[in-house]
Amino acid sequence: MRRFPAEFEGFLSARGQRLLAGRSPLAGALADPRRRFLAADGLLDPGKVEAGRRLLESQLLPHLARIDRPIPPEATWEMEENYAELLPKAMRASTAAFERRRGRAFEAAERIGLVAMLGSQSFRLFAERLAGRALSSRWGMQALCYGPGDYVGPHNDHHPEEPEARRGYLDLHLTLSSPDVAQQWLVYAVAGHFTRIEPAARTGRVSAYRLPLWHYTTPLVARRGREGGARRWVLLGTFLYKDPTVPPAARTAAR
Repeated sequence: MRRFPAEFEGFLSARGQRLLAGRSPLAGALADPRRRFLAADGLLDPGKVEAGRRLLESQLLPHLARIDRPIPPEATWEMEENYAELLPKAMRASTAAFERRRGRAFEAAERIGLVAMLGSQSFRLFAERLAGRALSSRWGMQALCYGPGDYVGPHNDHHPEEPEARRGYLDLHLTLSSPDVAQQWLVYAVAGHFTRIEPAARTGRVSAYRLPLWHYTTPLVARRGREGGARRWVLLGTFLYKDPTVPPAARTAAR
């Protein structure tokens, strides 16, 4: 495969096609305001997932920007009270964001068809099927790459200063992992406690988040002696709700 499919529909398995058509038990799974996270396997075509991963490795990997954001020393040494820690979002990973239509990462992603696929209407419709709610006609796109030791610390992805996002939004993640990855885990909070854990490195996995949600991603672990090829790619879409003024919980209460 030299290019990703022009429409996300072409990246789906038969099961994924049924979801896109609205003929799946997963349709509307995140419409319930009590459900904040969903992970599903078997929705993407396995052959195209592996071919897409190889394409990312050869074409996009050299152009990624590195994020290395450790816990700042002042988070500890400027504390004035016991157990009053304030932890900023610490992380280590590589990324390419596609909002800026310039730069080598965007050019590479456009050349291999990734920008077109993540910007396709079937990608938005797929996200709508999971959300059970109309989404904005414009959305954000990003690629993340985790190598050995890469992680994201606890955070909630809340954006109170942005009117369209302050009542929540949807993230859709597609995972493409190399066989050299041994493990990586997603941990998220339910009822205020980090009690749920999901295998994040399962290749072909689709994950959807009703944000804000407290969660973190553990450091990626490579198989012994295979650190050089251990990478987990995440293709990400960030979708605002078409009507952000009324949160789903309020809609439910009003019925």
